Amino acid sequence: MKKKYISACVLLVVALVVTFISGKNFAAMHELPDITPGPGVTEVKMLSEYFDGLKGSNGDTPVYVLQGEKPGGKMLILGGTHPNEPSGHLAAVTFLQNAKVTEGTVFVLPYTNRSGFTHNDPQEGSPQAIHFTTKDGQEAMFRYGSRATNPIDQWPDPDVYVHAASGQRLSGSETRNINRAYPGRPDGTFTEKVTNGIVQLIKDEDVNLTFDLHEASPEYPVINATVSHEKGMSIAAVGVMNLQFDGIAMTLEPSPVNLRGLTHRELGDYTDTIPLLMETANASQGRLRGETSERLALTGQDKAYVYAEKLGFLYVPYDEKGHPIEERVGRHLQGIIEYDSAYNDQYPDKMIVFEGVPTYEELFTSSDGSDLGGKRLGQYLLK
Repeated sequence: MKKKYISACVLLVVALVVTFISGKNFAAMHELPDITPGPGVTEVKMLSEYFDGLKGSNGDTPVYVLQGEKPGGKMLILGGTHPNEPSGHLAAVTFLQNAKVTEGTVFVLPYTNRSGFTHNDPQEGSPQAIHFTTKDGQEAMFRYGSRATNPIDQWPDPDVYVHAASGQRLSGSETRNINRAYPGRPDGTFTEKVTNGIVQLIKDEDVNLTFDLHEASPEYPVINATVSHEKGMSIAAVGVMNLQFDGIAMTLEPSPVNLRGLTHRELGDYTDTIPLLMETANASQGRLRGETSERLALTGQDKAYVYAEKLGFLYVPYDEKGHPIEERVGRHLQGIIEYDSAYNDQYPDKMIVFEGVPTYEELFTSSDGSDLGGKRLGQYLLK
């Protein structure tokens, strides 16, 4: 009897220790890494300055402002819409840490769905963070989060999610997908309040051009693609051709009118901005992947996807080299460069001009492969 009592006490102590460590780790997820502004950032605001219903909540997020000396047009870059798509978040960070705007103004939200960065998708085995070594030898850490708003901030999910502006009925889990919640509502769900704040930013600042940066699994049909609202098609078409001339595979997809709540549809319908959404190939969020790890998120190297490509299951070429983070971030940044150039040609009275942003060639094609998987990108990041 005494041995059983001792065993029970030992198990209780072990359970308490595990609970304490897990709780401490869970609480730490709510503290996101601060992003160091680059020399081109002229101001850092909060999204709650555009919609005070977010103030003090986990939906309030920094807005980095890069204002040129000359007036001009205005651009918005949304990174981290889905925090398990790291190239979107990192492209936004790389832009704000390297860009110098000379004409017009650029607004950058690297934590678009800040709440989504504070947890992981259950049962996916995803890494909590990815790490880089910066140019000065310091370690920079970035969170790998979830596609959806943290249930601590919005719960429970309904059986059926009804998109408020259109009445479209979707799966209940989509209620926490920020890219099904536009144009948002000031008295809606937590996620709808965040999108309402972004819409108010666009309207208050009269944003002309908006980029939403995403990744998709290699077996998803809309991959290495740009999706455009109909009013942005002339800009997107020119940009896609220029990307293709540079050897960067890119397709152009029209924004569907029968799928609601996405940036490329609702921002185009409810604001004056021209919205473009870009997708790159991210194996770490796919369903055919092998081990889910930080290495996979950074290198994109996965034997399961190499085999799947041979079987014809994928919509993007896949070999042993994978799709490293430099390729994916480089695609986003080169896309921003080319689409902005096309915009400037068509709207010369509201130009947005910047320099210093690393190109696809600088990040990816000029490499022999030995410094990819995060090594080269780290040289453009600040601690």
